[in-house]
Amino acid sequence: MPRSSATAPPVGPLLSRYRNTGEPLSCEPVTQGLLNRGYRLATTRGAYFLKHHLDGDHEAIARQHRATQRLQTLGVPVAPPVEDAYGDTVAVIGGRCYALHPWVDGLHRDGAQLTAAQSRRLGSLLGLVHTCLERVMEVDATERREYESADPRETCALIDELVGLARGARPRAAFDVLAEHRLLERRALLERHADRRPQPPPASAGGWVHGDFHPLNLLYRGAEPAAIVDWDRLGVQPRAEEAVRAAAIFFVQPVGELELPKVRAYARAYRRAAGADAAELAAAVHRVWWERLNDFWILRWRYQLRDRRADPQFPAASALAVWWTREYEAVREAFTG
Repeated sequence: MPRSSATAPPVGPLLSRYRNTGEPLSCEPVTQGLLNRGYRLATTRGAYFLKHHLDGDHEAIARQHRATQRLQTLGVPVAPPVEDAYGDTVAVIGGRCYALHPWVDGLHRDGAQLTAAQSRRLGSLLGLVHTCLERVMEVDATERREYESADPRETCALIDELVGLARGARPRAAFDVLAEHRLLERRALLERHADRRPQPPPASAGGWVHGDFHPLNLLYRGAEPAAIVDWDRLGVQPRAEEAVRAAAIFFVQPVGELELPKVRAYARAYRRAAGADAAELAAAVHRVWWERLNDFWILRWRYQLRDRRADPQFPAASALAVWWTREYEAVREAFTG
């Protein structure tokens, strides 16, 4: 869908900041992605990915850029931004932040498209990311914090609100019927398992992580990963939890079940590469399970923000929380065995 003149990137002023990028030929929006605007910019010198950072946090964006530059020197497949004539990687034009990256030809691949060997490669890659981030980034005391788990009482209050919104939707669609069913189902599960709310992880569990490691942020060229992209959520979090969250996205099937043999291959490789033991993964599995049981971000987007872009993810994501609860022991064993 073409962008309006109000949101179209200022290609001319932007390219004037760089040496040897050529003259613009075309600038087409990239449709995938939820949180930023991206464009394929073709010039007389080649192709680039032009990213408009909607949050506009110049300091955070520059930190992400420095991290990817350092990671590249350690052999992590990334696509650091192009530096302009002044050595800067963030261009602020009209109060908006932009970055120019080399265009990476590649495809996104979910877990269904990965073999067992490629699943192991994926786990090793994420382990490499975590160990290399530990080398290139520092964690100070202000970035280490307690990670409180969701309070089921607050979740049930949210469920009541969302049920009312789903029931009141007009015209009432199949999505609204499914949303109401899943909300009531989840409330019953929370009431049954309220005593299993996890304790916060130890501070030592925290480290720098990508923050949003999923299929749309990993490009493949053939069978091998070509670039990990979109580092907007780079931050300090429990590392093993990122490994579990990523697996729950990569290896979820449309019916809401995880491909546990691939999860096992992935998790074993991650533990080896990251130096994480089974106990750390078991604790992370429990915390992410609880997180999923209490999470309704897709429905909040739809009903509270009137944003339906994430709706297609809801059937599998909502079914996964139910299936994971039923198959809790099998899932934990896949990550730790």
